[in-house]
Amino acid sequence: MSMPPPPGCPAHAHHGTGPVPLAAVVGSPDPRAVYRELREKWGSVAQVELEPGVSAWLVMGYREMLTITRQEQLYSRDARNWRDLNEGIVSPHSGLLPMMGWRANVIGADGPEHRRLRKPLDDGIARMDQRRVRREVEALCTELIAAFSERGSADLVNEYATIVPMLSLASLFGLDSVEGRELLDALIALFGSADDSQAGNRTFEQILLDTVRERRRNPTDDMTTVFVNHPNLRNEAERLQSIVVMISAGNETVTAWISHTLRLMLTDPRFAARLHGGQLGVDDALDEALWRDPPMNNMPARYALHDTELGGRPIRRGDCLILGLAAANDDPEVRQDGPDEGWGNRSHLAFSAGPHMCPAQVPARLITRTAVQTALHLLPDMRLAVPADELTWRPSPWTRVPVALPTVFSAARVPARVPTGAGA
Repeated sequence: MSMPPPPGCPAHAHHGTGPVPLAAVVGSPDPRAVYRELREKWGSVAQVELEPGVSAWLVMGYREMLTITRQEQLYSRDARNWRDLNEGIVSPHSGLLPMMGWRANVIGADGPEHRRLRKPLDDGIARMDQRRVRREVEALCTELIAAFSERGSADLVNEYATIVPMLSLASLFGLDSVEGRELLDALIALFGSADDSQAGNRTFEQILLDTVRERRRNPTDDMTTVFVNHPNLRNEAERLQSIVVMISAGNETVTAWISHTLRLMLTDPRFAARLHGGQLGVDDALDEALWRDPPMNNMPARYALHDTELGGRPIRRGDCLILGLAAANDDPEVRQDGPDEGWGNRSHLAFSAGPHMCPAQVPARLITRTAVQTALHLLPDMRLAVPADELTWRPSPWTRVPVALPTVFSAARVPARVPTGAGA
């Protein structure tokens, strides 16, 4: 039987009064409990609210998730098929659109067009020098920790997990640390899907557009130049949007992955004991974080091309379906919590499935693993400075990133090292 949601959670607050706001679910103290309550009420496909007056289907079943991600002929990634957007129910000024509106990129394409736009991403990742990236990320992590190590306390989200992926990705694409931090501020607004989302999106794209134009004039040895010169990208808009996908998706998700892995170690004594006792490795911790709190709790979206049925629910043409990755990972048909917690099991859906499965799993794991390992090595006695139930979450219907992760540890001086090639 499903566990009841905690008092005051969105499922209780909205039970019987309309769809549950998705952002409230993600920001609740225990989203898994809310997903289980929704599953008990609705089954594997539940109605949720994206913003006032805009509803969608949240797909929570593991099998149903595989269905909608693998059947492009029925469930499209192209937001131009979204009925509520076409009929004006979704405002053109909606904070949802930076995440959900159609763009000329790989995310919004299906079939052959998707494969054409996917190839530059795959080629760019294949050309990445993983050893060099690992060295640069390790140096960056060391430099960040050195800035607060003598203090004996730090916020491992805002002083570490939030900064590592963006500066790492900025370096790969030839941006300096100042531009990287400007991108970061814009992305936090974009992923919040609130009133400042569209302004954040404009700032983010302008920084990258300036970089694309500069690389066309002066090519260098960076990922931006790879995209600028790729034959599959036909115009400036496609080049820009391909880089937008790589940086925006890579930054927020890796921030979440680092944060949740560190949080798991700091708040779950049973897990931390196994890790420090040598029974588990860092990769086990990374995988468990993917099961419990995938970097994207919910992924927008698929749009029904025909009337159909899914999980016992009637789906109308143009309906919006949200990929409930966290809920699907918790589907009782595939996830049975036991004494061993399923260590080593990588059948989660944290990276989605089908043709649109995340293409950057290797660099994402490389950056996350390096960040976690470096923190464990340099701050071996770190512990959470507040009770775990006092942690709160950045507002977003999509990602679940702690507002802060305050920690304390033995004060010590860590020599800083400048990342090799950073900003080159």
